[in-house]
Amino acid sequence: MENSKHIAGLIGPSLIAITISEALNVHIWAANIAPAIHLNGTLLFVAGLSIVRAHNHWIRGWPVIVTLVGWFAILAGLLRMFVPELYLQSVQNASAGMLIASIMIVCVIGIYLTFKAYGREDS
Repeated sequence: MENSKHIAGLIGPSLIAITISEALNVHIWAANIAPAIHLNGTLLFVAGLSIVRAHNHWIRGWPVIVTLVGWFAILAGLLRMFVPELYLQSVQNASAGMLIASIMIVCVIGIYLTFKAYGREDS
């Protein structure tokens, strides 16, 4: 559980900061280029692999969210690395509302993980 809290304490605030900055700058995705998407995918892949290597726990309870975030990052990273043009096109074709909704879902996950990492212990 301590490992889960430690990793959630890194992931949670990171997701919050990233999603808020993306929501404030959603317009920049339309001008993005495939090499930047590929680099983003590489970083996501490495981050996800690091999470899964340190925390591949398939147990009931909130710690499984840490593992799921890691696996999602691996898959999203691979997608962005192997087909950056497809990913870029899907983002450019998505409505602003859809992008904001996706960003908010990830932000809520970040808030939840932050609360679990830094909140009071459960009784």
